[in-house]
Amino acid sequence: MPRKKPFSVKQKKKQLQDKRERKRGLQDGLRSSSNSRSGSRERREEQTDTSDGESVTHHIRRLNQQPSQGLGPRGYDPNRYRLHFERDSREEVERRKRAAREQVLQPVSAEMLELDIREVYQPGSVLDFPRRPPWNYEMSKEQLMSQEERSFQEYLGKIHGAFASEKLSYFEHNLETWRQLWRVLEMSDIVLLITDIRHPVVNFPPALYEYVTGELGLALILVLNKVDLAPPSLVVAWKHYFHQHYPQLHIVLFTSFPRDTRAPQEPVLKKNRRRGRGWTRALGPEQLLRACEAITVGKVDLSSWREKIARDVAGASWGNGSGEEEEEDDGPAVLVEQQTDSAMEPTGPSRERYKDGVVTIGCVGFPNVGKSSLINGLVGRKVVSVSRTPGHTRYFQTYFLTPSVKLCDCPGLIFPSLLPRQLQVLAGIHPIAQTQEPYTAVGYLASRIPVQALLHLRHPEAEDPSAEHPWCAWDICEAWAEKRGYKTAKAARNDVYRAANSLLRLAVDGRLSLCFHPPGYSEQRGTWESHAETAELVVLQGRVGPAGDEEEEEEEELSSSCEEEGEEDRDADEEGEGDEDTPTSGPGSCLAARNPYSLLGEDEC
Repeated sequence: MPRKKPFSVKQKKKQLQDKRERKRGLQDGLRSSSNSRSGSRERREEQTDTSDGESVTHHIRRLNQQPSQGLGPRGYDPNRYRLHFERDSREEVERRKRAAREQVLQPVSAEMLELDIREVYQPGSVLDFPRRPPWNYEMSKEQLMSQEERSFQEYLGKIHGAFASEKLSYFEHNLETWRQLWRVLEMSDIVLLITDIRHPVVNFPPALYEYVTGELGLALILVLNKVDLAPPSLVVAWKHYFHQHYPQLHIVLFTSFPRDTRAPQEPVLKKNRRRGRGWTRALGPEQLLRACEAITVGKVDLSSWREKIARDVAGASWGNGSGEEEEEDDGPAVLVEQQTDSAMEPTGPSRERYKDGVVTIGCVGFPNVGKSSLINGLVGRKVVSVSRTPGHTRYFQTYFLTPSVKLCDCPGLIFPSLLPRQLQVLAGIHPIAQTQEPYTAVGYLASRIPVQALLHLRHPEAEDPSAEHPWCAWDICEAWAEKRGYKTAKAARNDVYRAANSLLRLAVDGRLSLCFHPPGYSEQRGTWESHAETAELVVLQGRVGPAGDEEEEEEEELSSSCEEEGEEDRDADEEGEGDEDTPTSGPGSCLAARNPYSLLGEDEC
């Protein structure tokens, strides 16, 4: 028998990669190149027709590759709903890298933290979202799909023809994901638009508001989520801002993990929340119920929902007293309808509201605003997988909260805007681990909050720690890599890329809390801080106990959870995806209300 020819470990690795590629068998026939840091990506060129008939080439990056062993049942492709963004040119990436090394960071004024929605979306411009073209039942499925594809290409052509790519934000170029939004809007009786309270105008496209309240004639509830991450006065200011500019909105304040003032001696750490503890104490379900009751005006019996809220409150109180942890499998079963490609079949919008006495509530919004966490908070336990990585929810699913209330979780959608791309990364809209150049986003953050002072960083070129040295974004990343011990594998240099990703994840999780303000907030700060609603929200958030005593143990809780996050960030950076079943809001984050620049200390980091 002939002797086998030996081959190296590198050749064996290549052999296994080729074997996985053959098994994957994607329909488009494109081969994805894998990378241990940034994950698998596919790149292709798409032809987009502009309004004047000319053809423009766009480079598309496909993010969040999902493992596949061929097509699943009913022809389901797990990568069909991947995020599609326009790819930055190599020249633009290199230019931003040079700027991160050379540009000295300067603190911005408080007025620069004020965001006006008219500057982000420019109402009346082509910055709209794709609409489903008219159709009828005489059309075949192929004709309908072709018509939708043609309409979507015209939509992209108008936007790219009116604005330069450098000015546009990252927005979804995948028609399959937009089709799910159409389906959710068609089947919903009430639409929830979930936003992050730290930057709600980023997550509030006015075109969607006009379409839902105008053309569809549906009620729209704006959920200001993660209110534990912002000062109470800022929450109240944003609430009144939206009431003033969008009077048809029903506004609800929500957080899945408020501070528990009844048991301060037992802090709820992220480790315990990952096991399912704390979902029953969500702040906002009762407000949402009252808003739905005002909209349905007795057309649907919502008494079962109110009874469920009462049971959850009683169960949470009993659980805190006993000191026992809740299990994710406890509680009554929740009927989950898995929506696959069959849900995308041509169906007309249901004209019958509250069919069979059931109200369908569609949850829509940008990635990472907490849609799945909101559903978990309403149900009272974990029924939806959550992650800090955008694009984790790939297709919509429905959940029966009670026999008369059905929730529909839509994948996160990114609408076109003129928002800086650095802010999108900090907001968790763009996957951090797959960001081509994260350093300018770190600089954007450091110019708005003193990151180097907060993290007690030492300038990499400073021999005397007490001396003042100008900082740039690259210096901050290098100093953080030195502090955390992030080193490259071969040369043992400071791994600045990994450090930049770690800093951005701290910002997304609310540890480095960056909150934006409504226009005119700086001048009226005193008014909002003394507002009656602010005092009520302070107690609800748990920043101050009912007797007026501050929760001093927040710092110890944050210290413990920060140590855990450090280890998780290491694993997430190495895997390239950053997935974990943990929400982005937490009780330790509310320390920012007293001092937003004292979230992390020397011991914690």
